[in-house]
Amino acid sequence: MSLPLVFDAPKRALPPRHLADLDPTERRSAVAELGLPGFRADQLARHYFGRLCADPDAMTDLPVAARESLRSLLPPLVQPVLEQTCDGGATRKTLWKAHDGTRAESVLMRYPDRATVCVSSQAGCGMACPFCATGQGGLQRNLSTAEIVEQVRQAAVAARDGALGVPMRLSNIVFMGMGEPLANYQRVVAAVRRITEPAPAGLGISARGVTVSTVGLVPAIDKLAGEGLPVTLAVSLHTPDDELRDTLVPVNNRWKVAEVLAAARRYAVTTGRRVSIEYALIRDVNDQPWRADLLGQRLAREIGRKRVHVNLIPLNPTPGSEWDASPRPVQDEFVRRVQAAGIACTVRDTRGQEIAAACGQLAATGA
Repeated sequence: MSLPLVFDAPKRALPPRHLADLDPTERRSAVAELGLPGFRADQLARHYFGRLCADPDAMTDLPVAARESLRSLLPPLVQPVLEQTCDGGATRKTLWKAHDGTRAESVLMRYPDRATVCVSSQAGCGMACPFCATGQGGLQRNLSTAEIVEQVRQAAVAARDGALGVPMRLSNIVFMGMGEPLANYQRVVAAVRRITEPAPAGLGISARGVTVSTVGLVPAIDKLAGEGLPVTLAVSLHTPDDELRDTLVPVNNRWKVAEVLAAARRYAVTTGRRVSIEYALIRDVNDQPWRADLLGQRLAREIGRKRVHVNLIPLNPTPGSEWDASPRPVQDEFVRRVQAAGIACTVRDTRGQEIAAACGQLAATGA
């Protein structure tokens, strides 16, 4: 029997309005409501997006009275309650507490050529994938646009200030933390716009450095393709056959593998961006050689060899889970077989196993 899916978050109050919830026109209107001239909105945005500053007291080019008024547009949204590092300081995981006590997580990672943050789009998740720590906990609520942007801004500050060992510029954002991004569609798309628009309208991070993941919400994939945002789409497929995917990814009961791959092809054709296929390799579940062969064949036929890349993920087991990572020889053979079909296939760098880096593990501790 398939598990229930929750597409609509429970009705819980979103946080107070924040500058990052607003587009440039809305910011000017909000500032006017405070009795201030419109150019103050641009000044405030320049501090927040350009200088990564969210403290009005540090905005000394603004009159003191204006700072006090504008403080209402920068309410504290997510506060760190637990931070852990590992991998020699190259991985930093943060558990955030929102205004209503809900928890979300992000992970900041240093690579030789970039700094990447993995952010959450929901508190919890309603997709009910049984091997995922977040899916085991269910969905609490959607995150607001600003709550998502704040994860990115604070990660950018941490990277800039040397939290990863050396000062770095944040260049890559992946929506692969807690939640199904396309189930919080409007706020996620708005957050992507804030992240990618040049300062002072946004953080000025290249859209080509942004990846949005999905378990396969077909109508939302098609809608995203029309947004004019050249972000990478990552489809969490995890198996090429419907029989197993109905269990591993319950949304497959609504949109089958063929429908998901067709939507991925449409996305690639429309945007010109290669689609990433995420595949968590699970011991004795989805790691059989015949599944590797079928995966390669289906991707070549239904998306196109040049339009797709497989990102193989060694499973990060959660405490008490029956699921475990595949042995290295099995993983290597799986990669070889996918590549033999002419499909690019790489193994994701394993990070943060000693700090409960699988999404949802920190939140599940009740910290």
